[in-house]
Amino acid sequence: MGRKNRRIGKGRVSRIGSYAIASSITDPACVSCTTFNILAPIYKRLNHEDSSHRESDVKDYWLNRNRRILDWLLCERSSIICLQEFWVGNEELVSIYDKRLGDAGYINFKLGRTNNRGDGLLTAVHKDYFRVISHQDLLFNDFGDRVAQLLHVELIAPSLCRNSNVRQEILIVNTHLLFPHNSSLCLERLRQVYKILQYVESYQKENKLNPLPILLCGDWNGSKRGHVYKFLRSQGFVSSYDTAHQYSDGDAHKWVSHRNHRGNICGVDFIWLLNPNRYRKLLKTSWSAAVFGMFKYQLRRASLTEDDAFAFLKADTDGDYISYAGFYEALRQLNLIGHCNGLSVAEIKDLWEQADVDGDGVLDYKEFKQGIWNAPWSGKSDRASDDIWDDVVNGTEETIGFSVKNAVLFPTEVEKGIWPEDYSLSDHARLTVVFSPVRMPCSRLTS
Repeated sequence: MGRKNRRIGKGRVSRIGSYAIASSITDPACVSCTTFNILAPIYKRLNHEDSSHRESDVKDYWLNRNRRILDWLLCERSSIICLQEFWVGNEELVSIYDKRLGDAGYINFKLGRTNNRGDGLLTAVHKDYFRVISHQDLLFNDFGDRVAQLLHVELIAPSLCRNSNVRQEILIVNTHLLFPHNSSLCLERLRQVYKILQYVESYQKENKLNPLPILLCGDWNGSKRGHVYKFLRSQGFVSSYDTAHQYSDGDAHKWVSHRNHRGNICGVDFIWLLNPNRYRKLLKTSWSAAVFGMFKYQLRRASLTEDDAFAFLKADTDGDYISYAGFYEALRQLNLIGHCNGLSVAEIKDLWEQADVDGDGVLDYKEFKQGIWNAPWSGKSDRASDDIWDDVVNGTEETIGFSVKNAVLFPTEVEKGIWPEDYSLSDHARLTVVFSPVRMPCSRLTS
C-alpha cells in the first residue's frame, strides 16, 4: 500500500492506501472511521461443496485470519472501528480483540444478535479522540435477530475545543441488516432502518439534543439501487465514500465491497453521514414514501402504466376512486401483506391516511398520483456528493459537522468494481473514511 495517487476522473483523485489513514493521524483535527464485516468463522465455509465444514471447526484457521484482521485495524488506527459478524460466542476470540484493541487505546462495546446466533457487533472508539457519553443497544426483535449499537460521544481533540460554546458531540450507529434472500424481506429490511432512525430520533428527544452529526456504519446488505439506500437519502444522509469520489446516486457500478454466498459482487458497506445543517423530512413521511416506492416498483414490474395501476387499485368499485378494501387487496396481491414480514394493520392504516389527503375515506385519481404513484424519494438532488453548505439554515446556534476529506476501500481493486481472487481476510472489503470537523449552523425537521 503506497502513497500514490490514482486519477479516477476529471478533477477527482482517489488517495490510495496509507495516505487516507496517515492524514487522520498527522492532522489532529481529523477523525477517521472504519467499517468492516469480518465474516464470522461460524459462517465461513472451508469447502463450498460441503456447507457443514466451517472455519470455526479449525482453530488455527480462524485464529490466524482474525490476527491478520487486527493487524490491519491497528495499522490503520482509525478513531472509530465498527465491525460486523464479530464472533461474540467464542470467548477466546473476544478476549483477543479486547486485549489488543484495549492495549491500543480503544474503548470496546460488543453486542450479540438475539437468540444466541453466535455473531454480533463490535464498536470501538479511541480514547484519544472521544469521551463516551452513552452507549445503547437496539434489539430489533425480528426473525432475523438483527441488532444495532448507538454510541453518543464527545470529541476531545484539543484543536476542536477552542470554542466551548460549539457543540462537539456525535452519534455513531453500527449495524448489520438482513440479507434479502427473497422479495418478501425487502420490506423487513426497510423496517429495520426505520427502527434505527426512530430510535436515534427518540434518543435525541429524550436527551434534549440539538442537531448533531450522525454516522450510520455497517453492512447494509443492499446496493445503491435498493429501497434502503433511497430511504436514507430521503432523510438527508449521504454515502461518505460516494461523496469523497463525487459519485452520484446512479453510480452503483463504480465500486463493490462484497462477494456474497451466491457469488455476486456488489457495494453494500456504507458509512452514512447526516450533518446537522441539513433539512430533514419527518421520519414518518419518508417511511410512507419509501413503502409507496416499493408499491410502485411492484406495479411497474407488472408492466402497469399510471392509468393501469389506478384501475388495478380501483378494482370493481362503482365510482372513479380507490376504496380502502381495494387498496388492501392490492397490497395483498403485491405481496406486501399476508406473510410474517408484511405490513401490519397499523402500518396499512397509516399509509392510507397519508394517501387520503382530504380524509374522505377514498382516493381519487389526484390523490393516487400525489400519494402513491409520484411519492417523493430523495428530495431536490440526485447527487450523493451534495455540498455540505447546500442546506444551511439561517439560524444562530452553531455546532460541529463533518466534511468528507477522504474515503478508501481495501483491497483497492474493489474501487474499480473488481473482486480480487487472492483476497482472503473476509468476503467484505474494508471501508475507511476520514472526516474533517467544521462549524456549521443547526437545521431542523421539515414536514
